Amino acid sequence: MGKVLLALKGAGIAEKDYQTSRLSLQPQYGQNKSTGASPVVGFRASNRVTVKIRDVTKIAGIIDTLVGAGANDVGNISFEVTQASKLLDDAREQAIADARRKAEVYAKATGVTLGAPLSVSEGGGPVPLFKGRMASPMAAAPQAAVAPGEETLSVTVNVSWAIKPKEQ
Repeated sequence: MGKVLLALKGAGIAEKDYQTSRLSLQPQYGQNKSTGASPVVGFRASNRVTVKIRDVTKIAGIIDTLVGAGANDVGNISFEVTQASKLLDDAREQAIADARRKAEVYAKATGVTLGAPLSVSEGGGPVPLFKGRMASPMAAAPQAAVAPGEETLSVTVNVSWAIKPKEQ
């Protein structure tokens, strides 16, 4: 694991972006056929590190570097939208503008004008996260293939507007 941590550092990953997330030591048992006992014949150590890679274009190269340094189980890869709150706030503003545009179409069609909003609520939920599992990259081609795809953030708003008679 020391080599893997050095490889992360050498790949330009900041120390704040990786940490040990699981460390375990499990006994391995053998079988003594003459006595029927199951003595401990060794131990299996497992050390899992969680890594945050901020540049998605570097993922495949970093996986290859880690495998070259001795990592033998790479998985639970997930992609997160950075600054999701700001992007969702922008989506909220756009959703309100779209709600107003639609309400104005309905108001015009019914011969009234819009007043002030009476209520605003956010419905549904944003979907800022995609998770996928990747098989061990050792069985892959010379460079691990990673396809981050596209992330979608969405907001649904419900707005009730006061209406007033159309001014003549």
